[in-house]
Amino acid sequence: MDAHLLTGLGLIAGVCTTCSFLPQVIKAFRSHQTRDISIGMYATLSLGLCLWLVYGLLLGDMPLILTNAVSLTLALVVLGLKVRHG
Repeated sequence: MDAHLLTGLGLIAGVCTTCSFLPQVIKAFRSHQTRDISIGMYATLSLGLCLWLVYGLLLGDMPLILTNAVSLTLALVVLGLKVRHG
């Protein structure tokens, strides 16, 4: 398969999964309601995203780097709001 097609596929997949965080981030940021958010889930997710980011950096894989950097940032925002607002 063509390398550009693979990169495009990776970027599309990454954008879809990254955008899935936006509704939760927006809701938690606006409402400060984080009671029903699992701190364990977001802590584990953040660790996994961090590891994916490191993996992408080691491979030099731009779709992995970009999408996991943004996803990690969004997950950490939710995790920070959870810690701050309970």
